[in-house]
Amino acid sequence: YGAGTVQAFARPLLKKGIVLMSAWGANAVPVAQYTLSQSLLSLKCYYQNLLRHNSPENRGRQKKLDAPGIFIEPVALLGCGMIGTMVAELLRGLNVPVWVFDKYITDERLSQLGAKRVSLEEAFSGALVVSNHLANLPSTQQMLKGHHFASMRENATFINTGRGATLDEKAMIEVLQKRLDICALLDVTDPEPPSPTSPMYAMTNVFLTPHIAGSMGDETARMADYAMDEFKRWSKGEPMKYRVTEEMLESMA
Repeated sequence: YGAGTVQAFARPLLKKGIVLMSAWGANAVPVAQYTLSQSLLSLKCYYQNLLRHNSPENRGRQKKLDAPGIFIEPVALLGCGMIGTMVAELLRGLNVPVWVFDKYITDERLSQLGAKRVSLEEAFSGALVVSNHLANLPSTQQMLKGHHFASMRENATFINTGRGATLDEKAMIEVLQKRLDICALLDVTDPEPPSPTSPMYAMTNVFLTPHIAGSMGDETARMADYAMDEFKRWSKGEPMKYRVTEEMLESMA
């Protein structure tokens, strides 16, 4: 499957013994790069400074909001599968500590990534940047509640490139309408796109993008390359890198 998630069709195929691979590893690359770019901007409070600097009352004046910058300040990743792992590795190379909320990741893997395990509450209340990579599963739907957003630090940023269904969108909106210092960068929503009547369109601290984090344009060629390379490995009887199993479906996006 030269694309991303296989959740909608994988199980019947696997039950019949059909070998299934997904190019989700290729699709993870641009999502990780997108997340890295937004995390770095957010560590400099880019969006808060953008809103402040361009406001009518500050026009023509240098009203800079202090930010910790890209060094030492941790970024919290919710979910550390293929995408989260790539983001963690990219951030580690920039001396940005990584916090991880993921019940599936082992302590050994966390150690390899140089990351710290935290609870969901610690991720939201402690990190200036919280990036959501939770898979959309029955156990994760609306996992991110209003009180999580209410606990965020001053001038914190929430990034969602996972799935909109994993958060209580209505509760998040209510919090962000009161906490104008918090910014939400939402590349996915539930539904997608949001309803035409959604208040998010009028909220200055919510930035909506049309699902652009994943593969687009030339990036889609990478997914085809992964699929063809995987077929070559299978045809030669070599171990496959991106084979999907029933067990994996319980936790993967």
